[in-house]
Parts: sequence; structure tokens; C-alpha cells
Amino acid sequence: MVLRCGGCSGRVVEVEAYAGADDPASHGFGGQTRRNRVMFDRPGLLYVYFTYGMHWCANVVCEPEGACAAVLIRALSPLSAVEKMWERRPAARRLRDLCSGPAKLTAALGIDGSHDGVDLLSPKSPVRLTSEGIAPPEVVGQSSRIGVRNGAELPWRWYASGDPNVSRAPRASRPPRPLRAPRASRPSS
Repeated sequence: MVLRCGGCSGRVVEVEAYAGADDPASHGFGGQTRRNRVMFDRPGLLYVYFTYGMHWCANVVCEPEGACAAVLIRALSPLSAVEKMWERRPAARRLRDLCSGPAKLTAALGIDGSHDGVDLLSPKSPVRLTSEGIAPPEVVGQSSRIGVRNGAELPWRWYASGDPNVSRAPRASRPPRPLRAPRASRPSS
């Protein structure tokens, strides 16, 4: 898929899944709030949140309305308006540094809190997610998620294997662990 905003675009090369109420790393784990309300809306919307007091991150809502799940876009391979991306990311030293992380790609594309809740599939939207006929990567890698404490063992990160724009290579010495079923609640005695 290709993410577009303000003339800039990049091919999505890395994502992470967050499964709402069943996922302790998800913003929806504790229920709906003013901050995460878009995660509980219809699929195809953009959920944008502010983190560490300085960065924006962009997620695609992917479950029916009322359910809560989203996919964090972690990295892009720059495609168009790359000069504009360089202007927005002056600290970047190499092409691969422009969009090789969730906060880097939102800065490069100009995505911020004003885009929270936009419809990624609408032709009139300021932020679009399109296929544009680009073939999927030949090899898709899978690993545990990055930068989370709770639920970090879940192998819910996917990336275009070998793409230089991926935010971080997986640790070869620690393969992803198998998924564990959620614990059933015990009746109180």
C-alpha cells in the first residue's frame, strides 16, 4: 500500500497490529477515551496520536465500528515529493532516515493531530491509503513488536524483508514466540 499526504507519498514497508481490549499494548485496552475514540470507529479511518510530548504516530483502524483494533504504520519507502520530506526532516542524513520509524514518517509526510479520524479511502481525504498497483513485497518478515512492554512477545510486526527503510532489523537470536490465548477470568470465591 501507499500512504499519501500533501503531495508526499511512501510505500508502507513495516506495520504493527494492536488488538484493542485483548491487547495490553493497545491504546484501546482500557476502553474508549477521548484520545482513542477513532480506534472504536469504522475501518479505514486514520487514528493519529501524540506520544512522548513531541511525536505523532499514524494508525489504520481495521475492525468494525465498536470493536477496537488498529495497525500502526512503522515505516515507509519514500516515493514522491522527497525534497519536501527532506525539508520537514532536516536531521535525516540518508534517504532511509526520512521515514524509517512511525514519528519520522508522520513528520516527513506532514501528518499531525488534525488528521485524526480522516477517511483514508475517500478520494477527497487529505491523507490516503491506496494500492496504486504496486506489487506486494516478495518476502514479508514477522517479529515481535518494538517499543512496548506489555504484549511485547506477540509476533504482530510485519515488514518488507530486506527493505532499507524498515525501522529496525529483528533480533536474529530471539525468534518470535507463539501466540498465547488470553487468560480466562477466574470466578471469585
